[in-house]
Amino acid sequence: MTTTPESIDLLIESRWVAAVDPDVVLKNHAVAVHNGRILAVLPSGEARLRYRAEQRVQLDDHILIPGLINLHTHAAMSLMRGIADDLPLLDWLQKHIWPTEAAHMSPQFVLDGTRLACAEMLKGGITCFNDMYFFPDAAATAAAEFGMRAALGITALEFPTPYASDADDYINKGLAVREKWLDNPLISFCLAPHAPYTVSDATFERILTLSAQMNLPIHCHIHETHHEIEESQQQYQQGPLARLHKLGLLGPGFIGVHAVHLTEDELQLLAKTGCSIAHCPTSNLKLASGIAPVARMRQLDINIGLGTDGAASNNRLDLFGEMRLAALLAKGSTGDASALPAHAALRMATLNGAIALGLGHEIGSITPGKAADLCAVSLGTLETQPCFDPVSHLVHVAGRECVTHVWVAGKCCVEHKTLLSNGQNDLESAIALWQNRLEVR
Repeated sequence: MTTTPESIDLLIESRWVAAVDPDVVLKNHAVAVHNGRILAVLPSGEARLRYRAEQRVQLDDHILIPGLINLHTHAAMSLMRGIADDLPLLDWLQKHIWPTEAAHMSPQFVLDGTRLACAEMLKGGITCFNDMYFFPDAAATAAAEFGMRAALGITALEFPTPYASDADDYINKGLAVREKWLDNPLISFCLAPHAPYTVSDATFERILTLSAQMNLPIHCHIHETHHEIEESQQQYQQGPLARLHKLGLLGPGFIGVHAVHLTEDELQLLAKTGCSIAHCPTSNLKLASGIAPVARMRQLDINIGLGTDGAASNNRLDLFGEMRLAALLAKGSTGDASALPAHAALRMATLNGAIALGLGHEIGSITPGKAADLCAVSLGTLETQPCFDPVSHLVHVAGRECVTHVWVAGKCCVEHKTLLSNGQNDLESAIALWQNRLEVR
């Protein structure tokens, strides 16, 4: 008796599949996708017998991985890419970035800047980004236009910008945007107090209350520079992390960005409270902030994801570059060649980011039941031959230019290296207009 094949939307057959959870690489396997979700992961021959797919994608020289998750960015700052290079953080912020934002910040700026970022990220295999910026409604509109998954920040600062007048105004506007986008399954939100040096105790206390009420993660810059820590000691008689701990913010829902300068006690505190870290190695080097103690964090089982930061301080939104640099920095800074293996770097760029965002049940691994956020990477060119370990190749050989296909919730967003969204049609002219405006300033 022959069994009738089950009808499904999509069957992707790949030379290799890196599931991430479990940490295995399956050879000549297929991923069955239906209604935007992963139905099964099984040998290709068996899949052809079991399923009749409306669309079948054959990837003879590829590795299929979970969609990459950019755990920290300021997407709209793509419009300021390279505008103030080779400067330390505070000079860069106070003399260049903040004045430029004050002059040009608007919903249109955020819409166009985030559209540019979405195009760059999707083509590089990033299916989800965790954003901290202004006018989140414009950012959500951009992400939705490209079919991308986004966790958007309900940003808070004490000083006024063109977006809001004070901390309560920032938060109230952000909460209203969250309410507007509640029904979109690809758009989620984080509470995003900018940093301890720009946010008061009273605002942090309100954020903590909202986080508990709404089950929202808290996304905050922390311990990025020595100067930030010294200022906190003078003003509060304690470091920023100790201050946040005293206020009750540290916990499994807290995503600390950068975390470059940490004592052993502070590392132990992060581990004990179950915080996650968004490691941004390129930005930390480019702004000369330092090198985060990632190897020690891993020893303490701290959950570490990878972020690019904004394109104004990186200047790429490229998680392949971040995986490689994170691995090399961990090895070079410790003298231990095994400090951050390729498989761990891939997990940082996928499942660890999902866990930090409270989305570990939904994305981050090629697991039946999860959303089909997937990225296909070609390892068939001369530059990637021979290939003995495809995950090692992902981190140390391949780059974002090797990404050929990207799916978000089962929908193809990049096919044969081409964006399928109509969103890029007028993007180049919009970018040219912004470049002219910013150059005039």
